[in-house]
Amino acid sequence: MTDERTWTRRTVLRTGSAIAGVTALAGCISDDGTDDTDGDDGSSDAGPYTVTMEPVGEVEFPAVPETWVANNGSWADMGIALGQEPPEGVYLTSRYHTQYYDDIPGVSVDKSGMTSLWEGELSPEEFMELSADADVFVIDPNFVIGRTDSWSQEDIDRIEATGTPFFGNSIFSTGYDWHDYDYLSLYEAFEKLAAVFQEQARYEAFESLHEEFQSNVADVVPPEGDRPSVAIMWATEGDMGSFSPYLIGEGTSFKQWRDLGVRDAFAETDVRDFHTTRGAVDYETLFDIDPDVVLFRGLEAKTATEFQDDIVSQMEADDVASELTAVQNGDVYRGGPLYQGPITNLVVTQRAAEQVYDVDEQLFDPQAVAEIVTGDF
Repeated sequence: MTDERTWTRRTVLRTGSAIAGVTALAGCISDDGTDDTDGDDGSSDAGPYTVTMEPVGEVEFPAVPETWVANNGSWADMGIALGQEPPEGVYLTSRYHTQYYDDIPGVSVDKSGMTSLWEGELSPEEFMELSADADVFVIDPNFVIGRTDSWSQEDIDRIEATGTPFFGNSIFSTGYDWHDYDYLSLYEAFEKLAAVFQEQARYEAFESLHEEFQSNVADVVPPEGDRPSVAIMWATEGDMGSFSPYLIGEGTSFKQWRDLGVRDAFAETDVRDFHTTRGAVDYETLFDIDPDVVLFRGLEAKTATEFQDDIVSQMEADDVASELTAVQNGDVYRGGPLYQGPITNLVVTQRAAEQVYDVDEQLFDPQAVAEIVTGDF
């Protein structure tokens, strides 16, 4: 985008003037030139439109956002699914795992120039700088305030006064005390963002594909008594032997494991979730529980081969870990990301089904996903 175009668009978004010149951006345009968006929230034939979501309430958009900043990989992935350009920044670029797009033909994201918002702190000044170019912060403002003692609502208000609103809900985890408003499911949040970008048709195409996918997933889930127990933990390569336990919860980061109906090994013990206690488990604890499958988070950047060489090999060499059923049976895997959007969820659920149920069929059509992203559906 040239400086001139950036200035022109920012003027439109700041003042709400000249809306007639950008109304074609307000939805999917049919062959006869009419707007064919569906639904009430966010649909607009002309002029400004509003989208409502907790905790930000009703947010008005004078025109469809073009440049944006995302809270995390969940929302970034939603934007890609809706055919948008990648966000200018995310909370942590290292946790936006764009390698999942390798499974979708013709879809890729280069995050080399993407801003990582968290570099030891979250700076209101950095947000102010980003607001000069970003049309919307797809970020839960309470997440920002809750992550540091140096932010207040006044900082959020000051940033929004520049004309760049916050629009987000922290959906990946239900473990935050400050999140006292409704959580959204992945597709509830996805539908809200589709309204922001006026991409309801793409959302509906994904929703239909997801429903078929869910049916396929249900078909491969065995009877309850035949499902494995899994232990999900956060691990670091340099400190194998001390792990942060995660109980399968209601946040979107556990969607694949809920949908696959696995048994939570920790839920059957007195081990509590890391979010609650900040506690840790070790190999001895795992040996007492002896889960069928061990899943490690925090290592998604590694390939399957790297994971085997760098992580599993350490367990195989440990006197206690090597006696775990999961180690002996070769059932130690990468446990999936913290953040999932609609594309990511398809990819990691497919992988999880292969891991725990030895599924060898494709549960979704990658080409169909690509066609929705590129607008060829």
